[in-house]
Amino acid sequence: MPGNKKMVEIRHFKMSFGDKTVIKDLSFDVFRGEVFGFLGSNGSGKTTTLRALLGLYQPTAGDLLINGKPYSVESQIRLGYLPEERGLYKKEKVLDVMLYFGQLKGLSRKEAKDFSMKFLERVNLSDKANTQLDKLSGGQQQKIQLGVTIMGDPELLIMDEPAKGFDPVNRRLLMNIIEEQRKAGATIIYVTHQMEEVERLCDRLILLKDGQAAAYGTLEEVKKQFGGASMDDIFVQVYGGEAKELSDE
Repeated sequence: MPGNKKMVEIRHFKMSFGDKTVIKDLSFDVFRGEVFGFLGSNGSGKTTTLRALLGLYQPTAGDLLINGKPYSVESQIRLGYLPEERGLYKKEKVLDVMLYFGQLKGLSRKEAKDFSMKFLERVNLSDKANTQLDKLSGGQQQKIQLGVTIMGDPELLIMDEPAKGFDPVNRRLLMNIIEEQRKAGATIIYVTHQMEEVERLCDRLILLKDGQAAAYGTLEEVKKQFGGASMDDIFVQVYGGEAKELSDE
């Protein structure tokens, strides 16, 4: 079970690009060992926050800390990041790509190979180890990206729409793998538009709208705040006005 020790701290984070303010004044914590839902519509500020947390953007104001300090490549934290924009070497063979990333993460070649073959078997791709990545389907490539992300026993997993392109069978496989990572002690920041995934996986969550928190707390607290509604209904309540505006145009 998650404790009260903070893995991630966001304090009075503001982010502007030119004269456009994307994040207004955002503060939240992610505790060690929890699955934290990071929710909101496209353009609400989720990816901007993650990029600033990982040092890819310089915040306009505020502090973004992992393990009590700003993240850098030299940090001792073991991090796995599955970005929304996937990035693999598609002209290379599956196993070669996994070995390359495993060694980048500090694994020996043997450790990387052992993990890769075991993972490929787990996701029914062991027969694709020597196949060029661009010969795989989008869902199969996504599984390889997932394997690279969880390789090396990361302490912190940041997963941006990990189920994108997955059918129901593979989505369930993904949920099982995420729950295994949590049981192994990982802290997981989980970005999704699928509210049933939130209901199944998340201990706590934040729902962003226009760069601010529209809801924040445990799953139970957020539901109570909205009169016991489901997460689907809560999302519609928060963003329903926008859908109505679109239908009125």
